[in-house]
Amino acid sequence: MGVRFPPPAVLKKKRKTLKTRTFKQGIHPEEFKELSENLAIQEAPLPPKVIIPLRQHIGAPLQPLVAKGDRVKTGQVIARADAFVSAPVHSSVTGMVKSVSNAASPLSASDTCIEIQTEEVEELDFDPAVVVDYQSLSTKQIIDSIRQAGIVGMGGAAFPTAVKFIPPEGVKIQTVVLNGCECEPFLTADHRLMLEAGENIVSGLKIIMKAVAAEKAIIGIETNKPDAIGKLTELCKDEPSIRVRAVKTKYPQGAEKMLIDAVLGIRVPPGKLPLHVGVVVSNVGTAAAVYEAVVKKIPLYKRVVTLSGDALSRPANLMVRIGTPFSFLFEHLGGFSKEVGKILMGGPMMGVAQFNPEVGVTKATSGILVVGKAKPRKEYNCINCAECVHNCPMFLVATKIARYARNDIWDKAEEYGALNCIECGCCSFVCPSNIPLVHWIRVAKNRIIEIKKEVKDKK
Repeated sequence: MGVRFPPPAVLKKKRKTLKTRTFKQGIHPEEFKELSENLAIQEAPLPPKVIIPLRQHIGAPLQPLVAKGDRVKTGQVIARADAFVSAPVHSSVTGMVKSVSNAASPLSASDTCIEIQTEEVEELDFDPAVVVDYQSLSTKQIIDSIRQAGIVGMGGAAFPTAVKFIPPEGVKIQTVVLNGCECEPFLTADHRLMLEAGENIVSGLKIIMKAVAAEKAIIGIETNKPDAIGKLTELCKDEPSIRVRAVKTKYPQGAEKMLIDAVLGIRVPPGKLPLHVGVVVSNVGTAAAVYEAVVKKIPLYKRVVTLSGDALSRPANLMVRIGTPFSFLFEHLGGFSKEVGKILMGGPMMGVAQFNPEVGVTKATSGILVVGKAKPRKEYNCINCAECVHNCPMFLVATKIARYARNDIWDKAEEYGALNCIECGCCSFVCPSNIPLVHWIRVAKNRIIEIKKEVKDKK
């Protein structure tokens, strides 16, 4: 007997069940999630010292509030934010301030950092027994709590969250989109957080909805996390204004504009922000931090970090104090299993390469990736294959922009949309000639912005 297929009606029903949403173009690199996706979050041990950079957010710099020799408590504000677009920084340990000086950070060779020698006995600058009914709070009180807690976007963007929740006058936020995609290969911190702290995430989402006066919310989760989809769906079954939507496992599904397109079918115009189409996007980790800040009055002084890669002896998902040196975490996990070729803060697509393993974890450190040494790839001339064009989620012609950047033709680079690039790395990933397209587009973006500033200053 031959194979018996189900009748057409059954097939049709099955296809409908499996249908998922996504955006146009993009790529599907190998995931490597299996290295850590089944590893529960563990509390990392207290490091002997923390090195806390003051630049952990997009926006204005901070003013340190402590000096060498000062004793600080866990959760104490150690650097204040005077500007609107900024976020204060808190001590992640109890101990003595050893220095306030320039040092290497994950984002710069030299940043103002506060080094604190950790004491064994911890003293908190907040009351862990506090529980606030957020329903009784005004929008201003909620946003003030978020601002005072120093929360920034924890998916990697690090934009001050309180600022994001204050739309310009006349703008109505209709929908909050919660990003549970975690589309970067290797990273599983958000996945584990959804499984282990889903209640906090949903509560944080409801607080965000109240803060921005949104009527509905959508949680987008990639299909490679069926357990997280199930968990959040169960938690939201009695929440008529919140829906969980499975989105296709594809990179960069977690980028704001891509996710909005996938779950709402709305395209954010070039040069515009999600708020211009009535949407606020927030990461699941940010939502959990919002819950802790508003309900428990706990500032952002630690976060979940995935440590993974083929050169790391033991991958893990760890709850890590901000400022913990990368080297301390490597030692805690048994060091390296092979010669290290590169250390990245973040994933392999958009991560920032690190030259100094002594730098400290920041609020935006979603992962630390350690990869083995590999043979350098030779760059060849462009063969006009158009792979970069076919895969760019922003529909840019990366080769044109890169060529203009190499030849200092900045007006043409801008004309071809350099400023619209989200630097996701799809073009570089698919390029058979190994051209560092993202590097050249980034060069173009920086120079165009500089020229615009120079012109503005002359007026």
